[in-house]
Amino acid sequence: MQIGPHILRNNVFVAPMAGVTDRPFRQLCKQLGAGYAVSEMSASNPKLWKTEKSSRRTNHEGEMEPKAVQIAGADPEMLAECAKHNVANGAQIIDINMGCPVKKVCDSWCGSALLQNEKLVGRILDAVVAAVDVPVSLKFRTGWNRENKNALTIAKMAESAGIAMLTLHGRTRADGYKGDAEYQTIAAVKAAVRIPVVANGDITTPEKAAYVLQATGADAVMIGRAAQGRPWIFREVAHFLATGEHLPTPLVSEVRALMEEHLLAHYQFYGEFMGVRTARKHIGWYVQDLIDGEEFRQQMNKIESCELQLQAVHDFFDSRQHERLQYRPALPIDPEWNSHSLIDLTEKQAA
Repeated sequence: MQIGPHILRNNVFVAPMAGVTDRPFRQLCKQLGAGYAVSEMSASNPKLWKTEKSSRRTNHEGEMEPKAVQIAGADPEMLAECAKHNVANGAQIIDINMGCPVKKVCDSWCGSALLQNEKLVGRILDAVVAAVDVPVSLKFRTGWNRENKNALTIAKMAESAGIAMLTLHGRTRADGYKGDAEYQTIAAVKAAVRIPVVANGDITTPEKAAYVLQATGADAVMIGRAAQGRPWIFREVAHFLATGEHLPTPLVSEVRALMEEHLLAHYQFYGEFMGVRTARKHIGWYVQDLIDGEEFRQQMNKIESCELQLQAVHDFFDSRQHERLQYRPALPIDPEWNSHSLIDLTEKQAA
């Protein structure tokens, strides 16, 4: 798998997630097998570039290459300047966000709201690609709602503009994260363009990743929510795709060690006050599959010290050292999907 001059070690990627894929988490996912990771959204408004939050979101110090920054906004000139600013600060790939479904983002005509205005999409793509000499990718959704799917149109515009890679989430903006992702549209996009296409949405197990790659013809898969509290999913998926065999699920003792590494990096990155608070969600995800995990999460959320929080994690895990984690249930694969639905969809969107 290659993006511009960057050769990636595999085709299993980390999805950019606001409030989740900060530098400590991205680095851990890469260490555990992810071939590529993209930062949280960086706002295009230059007034926000030097805020503490924005500075953290684009901090790639010591991170494995390539270093990719996602930018978000609705003004072509601002997005172009934002891309240049991030490249000047070390970004090696720029990713444009046209996939976020969150209301406050869409209310500003950013994220997936842009899919309603194809002319503006074209201007943004042209402006950002022309502004930088690094690869530019696009993450988007299948459309604004199910009655207005325009992924094929957007994909062809992106290819013409010089976009190096497409990542498509198999839902519309109106779907949010409800229901099941559909992969027919991803397959149609892959069949229509020559640039790499990454499939995103509901990829939760090695088997599901293999199915999605086969069903869509995509070049890679991108995993988001399934990696929360389970960053080792990347090595599991990569190993299964390469060998057809499963790695054993990790012992709780290994999870304890990974959590400690993650938390220490997290505390150092955010400092005491923010560190203990922003770590809570990660700890909650790590323990959600374990007996008494929910009770522990509620108790842990009352702790106000990084040192005490880390000690509480150690105490919780020490009594479970030899347990193995269980796979979370896979989201269902649509048995009705077949080549005829792909043909019908392609013809419908091309009409």
